[in-house]
Amino acid sequence: MLSTTTAGQCPYAPAESGAEDAAAARAHKAEENRGRPTLAFERKTPYADYIGVDTLLDLQRTRTDEPFESTFIITTQVMELLFSLVQGHWEAARDAMEADDVPGAIARLRSSCNAQDVLNASWGLLSDMTPTGFNRFRDSFGEASGFQSYGYRRLEFLLGNKSAAMIRPHKAMGDVAAELTGLLERPGLYDAALRLLDRRGLPVPAEAVERDWTLPYEPSEGVERAWAEVYADDRPGNELLLLAETLMDVAERVTRWRHTHLMAVKRTMGAKPGSGGSNGLTWLARNAEQDVFPELWSLRSTV
Repeated sequence: MLSTTTAGQCPYAPAESGAEDAAAARAHKAEENRGRPTLAFERKTPYADYIGVDTLLDLQRTRTDEPFESTFIITTQVMELLFSLVQGHWEAARDAMEADDVPGAIARLRSSCNAQDVLNASWGLLSDMTPTGFNRFRDSFGEASGFQSYGYRRLEFLLGNKSAAMIRPHKAMGDVAAELTGLLERPGLYDAALRLLDRRGLPVPAEAVERDWTLPYEPSEGVERAWAEVYADDRPGNELLLLAETLMDVAERVTRWRHTHLMAVKRTMGAKPGSGGSNGLTWLARNAEQDVFPELWSLRSTV
């Protein structure tokens, strides 16, 4: 069972203690221990209680004896945790842009890039999985597919890759479907950036400022011209230019993720059909070719 203990409820912390009392308690404990770590606890260690280690390590439930299966499950679970972390940063960045807080948005986007770097690097855990090793456990997960990841779908919606049909796999999961619907109907990360440019007086086309948010974003020459005006002022203090380049940092990492995913699948299973019903490589390749925040890429041919 997942622990519901919060930092304020920690059973090892002094009751009703403030920050100063807690700091004093830690200093007293260090003095009492003569600088050595505490080794005796009446219950599970505070670390296990806070992190939920028991629950976490109980989630690697393999269905075969193939060693690669454990690696596959752990890697996928790590990715799901990182999807959630990136989502939090992107939503905070979107909300900061909607509130005209550009420095706050940039800070959250940079934090998301750190998480994206770890996310992209996690593919390396599967780099030594052979096609024969994968085949020995592939049948055990049936129709399970990364395509069904609602954590990843949240990110795609935030990036502007909207599709109401992509909520259908999660209809039986009411809370998940409701959250995805909320993301579908709200401006995405790039939408918020364009709305910010409009409020700052840049010539963003009206149809990019207020539109049907449930539809995927479509590139616009007018939007490219607006970004070109931002890039025309490359002084260090131009916060809109800093925002644009930070969005590019995010976009580049998304592209790397998609291509690395494509290569991982190609190396492991080639052109076989995907487990979730897709045609595998063809589906992934089409997604990998889609530019995120397209005008930030296209303007580089003309600036």
